[in-house]
Amino acid sequence: MASNRHLARIIALQTLYEYDFRIGLEMADLKTDINEILDRNLAVYAESLEETDFTVGLVKNTLKNQKKIDAIIAPAAPEWPIEQIAKVDKTILRLAVYELMFAKEVPPKVAINEAVELAKSFGGENSSKFINGVLGTIYRNSEFYEPKEDKKLQAEQKPPADQPKSKGKPKSEPSQSDS
Repeated sequence: MASNRHLARIIALQTLYEYDFRIGLEMADLKTDINEILDRNLAVYAESLEETDFTVGLVKNTLKNQKKIDAIIAPAAPEWPIEQIAKVDKTILRLAVYELMFAKEVPPKVAINEAVELAKSFGGENSSKFINGVLGTIYRNSEFYEPKEDKKLQAEQKPPADQPKSKGKPKSEPSQSDS
């Protein structure tokens, strides 16, 4: 069984996805009420979800901050304008960026990992890699990024195993004189 927070994120994803999908249809007679969609989805999982406040907060605050969130996503995925990103990937990114940049209730790596897991379960073949790349870029460009906790950056900065570690200042190469 999924953890309570993971299940809450799944419900939030489904709710926001359905809302975005309905809005995109632009049908005048189609009722698009986020509260109705959220209440219905919460009712489906009522026996499994212990508390609903986290889910409601994710949905409401992701929608409330959607323009700011999209403005954060856009430069991190320059080859993919927001309107061209698959709806499910866009919804996962929005949820994760809300958690990463606005809520800050969970460590950044947890928010990114949860988004990647959602992408593996609900996205396309390359969704998890795309989501991970975009969120990694957003995190590394944020003011709360901590390079000392970035294993990828540390691995890039380590010399290869076959090269000795340098001690002190590197020696400068002798320059050739003009003759």
